[in-house]
Amino acid sequence: MMIIHNIGLLTGIQPQGKLRTEGIEQGFTESMENAWLRIEDGRIAGFGPMSTCPSLFGEEAIDALGGMLMPGFCDSHTHVVYAGSRDGEFLDKIKGLSYEEIAARGGGILNSADLLHRTSEEELYRESLPRVEEMLAKGTVALEIKSGYGLNPEDELKMLRVIRRIGQTVPATVKSTFLGAHAVGRGYTHEEYVQAVIRMLPEAARLADFVDVFCDEGFFTVEDTARILEASRGLLTPKIHANELAVSGGVQVGVRFGALSVDHLERTTEAEIEALRGSATMPTMLPGSSFFLGLPYGKAREFLRAGLGVALASDYNPGSSPSGDMRFVMALGCIRMRLTPVEAFNAVTLNSAYAMGLSEEYGSVTVGKRAALILTHPGWDLTKIAYQYQTPFIRQVFL
Repeated sequence: MMIIHNIGLLTGIQPQGKLRTEGIEQGFTESMENAWLRIEDGRIAGFGPMSTCPSLFGEEAIDALGGMLMPGFCDSHTHVVYAGSRDGEFLDKIKGLSYEEIAARGGGILNSADLLHRTSEEELYRESLPRVEEMLAKGTVALEIKSGYGLNPEDELKMLRVIRRIGQTVPATVKSTFLGAHAVGRGYTHEEYVQAVIRMLPEAARLADFVDVFCDEGFFTVEDTARILEASRGLLTPKIHANELAVSGGVQVGVRFGALSVDHLERTTEAEIEALRGSATMPTMLPGSSFFLGLPYGKAREFLRAGLGVALASDYNPGSSPSGDMRFVMALGCIRMRLTPVEAFNAVTLNSAYAMGLSEEYGSVTVGKRAALILTHPGWDLTKIAYQYQTPFIRQVFL
């Protein structure tokens, strides 16, 4: 048992059973000044004002010294398992080439697939693990990792085995997504590859939690996506890449198949908002990708005004968002998407946990949830975290 006492600000408090925030309520979270919190068996066992703090005698006690205690970040969309580097494409971007132009020259996803094919499973694990450990050090306590740089049965399964091994290595919870339909693998026609992805599904389902499809212009169509998701029924829960490059119909097909989340959403219309209204699907926006590629930012304010919730995730990958810093994602939510600090905070904690099916365990300060928490140095609050987005603020991460 452990008691954290003298907490200057305990924030992110949510009632039991609250699995996501939507609309106007995304701008609210309960906080408590001058507080304590007890941890038992790795879970939050109780909290309250310091005037009610239990005796510290015989307990493991941590003096928060007036720091803020908050739920750790949840990152529901990453591609952090990859081989090598695509820094050459970074130079191409500086010279003015678009994402589509780089892909047409053999760069992008196919470049990563070629690098991964030449990398052993052990080396892929050794390259990827430090990236995950860096994310944990910056406050991420739960994350999703996608395959999608294999693009053939052998290499896709290699990726999924590495993701599973990482999940067994680190103290954070790691969810795994089969993204065989990330691009058409070399040596296949488009139709041959869609059929190959469908054939991969039963084996992928032994290693993964979710299935994903890049339903966007130049990649996979709504019809391709529907075929893959239909074949995945009873095997894997859908999550969809949609509307990064064009208004693709990916949101609508994702909602139709009960996707847990639809991700990217840089380009949306009122039709996408209407499709999501009343659904269990979480709209997930990736401002790090917009920042790095110069794409439009998701219309988070419009989604909230329509009564929807919004999650934010890092999209950590070698080509379009080479960072897993969720504090920076939160800051971009404020600076570029005009979310309030509390709205952005809920987007990178409770709502992003929901987008992984983990909000019963993570994303808020709630009795019974896992004590996956960030303790800051004294003097911090949610506004300051987003405002001074490069100043170190973490004193300790509890996992």
